Amino acid sequence: MSKINYIHPNAKIAENVTIENFVTVEDNVEIGEGTWIGPNVTLFEGTRIGKNCKVFPGAVIGAIPQDLKFGGEESIIEIGNNVIIREFCTLNRGTKANYKTQIMDNCMLMAYVHVAHDCVIHENCILANSVNLAGHINIGSHTILSGITAVHQFVNIGQHAMISGGSLVRKDVPPYTKAAREPLSYAGVNSIGLRRRGFSSDRINHIMDIYRILYVKGYSISKALNLIEEEIPTSEDKELILNFVKNAKRGIMKGYQ
Repeated sequence: MSKINYIHPNAKIAENVTIENFVTVEDNVEIGEGTWIGPNVTLFEGTRIGKNCKVFPGAVIGAIPQDLKFGGEESIIEIGNNVIIREFCTLNRGTKANYKTQIMDNCMLMAYVHVAHDCVIHENCILANSVNLAGHINIGSHTILSGITAVHQFVNIGQHAMISGGSLVRKDVPPYTKAAREPLSYAGVNSIGLRRRGFSSDRINHIMDIYRILYVKGYSISKALNLIEEEIPTSEDKELILNFVKNAKRGIMKGYQ
């Protein structure tokens, strides 16, 4: 039986793309080689999907932002290669702030994830079921957001972080950390995740030394930063953490409670 779809004649669809029944593909959509588009998926104008992705039934990608300031400006959502988008995800394109929402290579978005306008999700991230991202959120690579987590607009989450299920993320979460409790607080270094990704014990201990000063010993943020500068040996990880904390416009999550 022939398939029933609506595919705009100007859509750019590469070779070896599979499009199942009842799919809508609008104008100004691009789909890379080897990608599978499941039944009942809607790809709105401005959607860019890379190679070897899988988009499961009911996903809606590229809808206009849920932002009353949106004025109809041309914008896109850009999805990298090898991205898995499970059932009923809703992923919105950008506004004039950045003109782009971006989900980079090798990410997995489980069922019912919402990604709002102008978010950037870096490589190898996992967003579990019903994670909800407001606009303008930046998530570093190799980060995991557990199920039913909600993230406030303009929040930054550092690379290799781990957020526990059901969390409300109102403040920035520094790289390499675990975050849990309510209000969201430091729950240690994500040492298991770091070991799985090839971090040496010495490197993990170095990161732990930094966070002991920042979060465990009870110093103010400004004093902790000064002590880290003075007492911790120079490294890329040290500079990454210091720069993240110094540039946290919303402030960082609380220390251990």
